[in-house]
Amino acid sequence: MSSEFPRILSLLRQERGVSQRTAAKDLGVSQALLSHYENGIREPGLPFVVRACDYYHVSADFILGRTLSRDGAMISSDEVYDPEAERSGVLKGSVLATLQNKLITGSVSVLFDLLGKVGDKGAINAAAAYLSTGIYQLYRRLYRCAGGNEAYFSADAEVYSLDMALADMKLSEVRYALALDEAAERKEEFPSVSDESLKEAYPGRSQSVAQVLHNTDARLSALTEK
Repeated sequence: MSSEFPRILSLLRQERGVSQRTAAKDLGVSQALLSHYENGIREPGLPFVVRACDYYHVSADFILGRTLSRDGAMISSDEVYDPEAERSGVLKGSVLATLQNKLITGSVSVLFDLLGKVGDKGAINAAAAYLSTGIYQLYRRLYRCAGGNEAYFSADAEVYSLDMALADMKLSEVRYALALDEAAERKEEFPSVSDESLKEAYPGRSQSVAQVLHNTDARLSALTEK
């Protein structure tokens, strides 16, 4: 059973606004057993998972933490890589690079389209600066390892090594947050970012966003696991 299952099961109940006692009764289990499921003390069988999916109107893939899309939609194998396939060595080199490229470019495209609808120049420029600096860091490291001349870059190598780029990214992140906060205070109309709205507005690319968020969220959650 996915380590995400207990957390998602609990969140779905809270989202529905029902008590543990009520949910347990509706799902045909005792409150104590549901509590064990929600706290990861015990793992349920398949019949319970099926009932929970029907009860909360989500797919098994969602409740098991395999996708952020509630209906279970995932990017097809032609569009995104499978982490298990990567670990087993099925995906290598240019194939993996192409699939990862689709994930990132699709997500960035949706992000800037949404920011364009907000219409705040400061937020757009700050987001571009943040992402550009990230690309700069990755490219500069690759350039150096490939034998490129550091003189190609005007930012001094010694100063750059003192986390200059990280400082620039953090400043861009602050500017981005402030710009969005100010836009909200001006009561600018923000586009809907619900799962359903994104799928309707971006039929293909929304799955790239969902997968990037899911993969990153899983990595970040793993950092706090004991």
